[in-house]
Amino acid sequence: MSDEVVLEVRNLTCRFGGLYAVDNVSFQVRRGEIFGLIGPNGAGKTTVFNLITGMTPPMHGEVFYKGVNITSKRPHEIAMLGIARTFQNIRLFGALTALENVMIARHIHTRSGMIEGVFGLPPAPQEERAIRQRAMELLELVGLADSAEMQARNFSYGDQRRLEIARALALEPELLLLDEPAAGMNQNEKSALSAFIRRVREQFNLTIVLIEHYVPLVMGLCDRIAVLNFGQLIALGAPEKVQNDPAVIEAYLGD
Repeated sequence: MSDEVVLEVRNLTCRFGGLYAVDNVSFQVRRGEIFGLIGPNGAGKTTVFNLITGMTPPMHGEVFYKGVNITSKRPHEIAMLGIARTFQNIRLFGALTALENVMIARHIHTRSGMIEGVFGLPPAPQEERAIRQRAMELLELVGLADSAEMQARNFSYGDQRRLEIARALALEPELLLLDEPAAGMNQNEKSALSAFIRRVREQFNLTIVLIEHYVPLVMGLCDRIAVLNFGQLIALGAPEKVQNDPAVIEAYLGD
């Protein structure tokens, strides 16, 4: 992990009606870090992800990626800069196969246009073969290669989570945002997920930010953790510091 700041959130504020979902939140994520974003239900964690990725505009505040202000950019522009995410509510193409879901994400890196694709003109055929091969490699990485031709809707919840990660990796991101990656997994799968996330960070040279309700996974995996409660940042630091913070204990257990 380096001291270079990859992601900086400055004074982000977002309100829905009269409710502040995110209230003046600021933090930095350094290159190579696994950074956890935790808090009780309704704390504003997924809203922070939506603000970072351009899906929700902030009322106030700014988002910087590698020193560039991306606050006003659209989601596809942010993805092309090197930020990929998974979703709390899985957003796969259910009628498409696992392979097709991953291949769709890879097309962001193609050079051929619609005409080349429709008529099979160079470089479209070569790019399509390369996309298919890379998609299969990513399915192999997440343990789903044997089910490449299965429709995404027929996967178990845990396998759909893994397919979402493969699709996100297909974008070749530098920053990967994982929204509750352990949801729907049993204890053994959660333990394996922790090792998998570390391996993915090393193999793809990633910086990772994750939202997760399963606190033991976060405490054992993350380099630093930010804690939200009612949209406000109440703690930030190393896991051992955060888990002993009185404000964090009160947020989870009550006073």
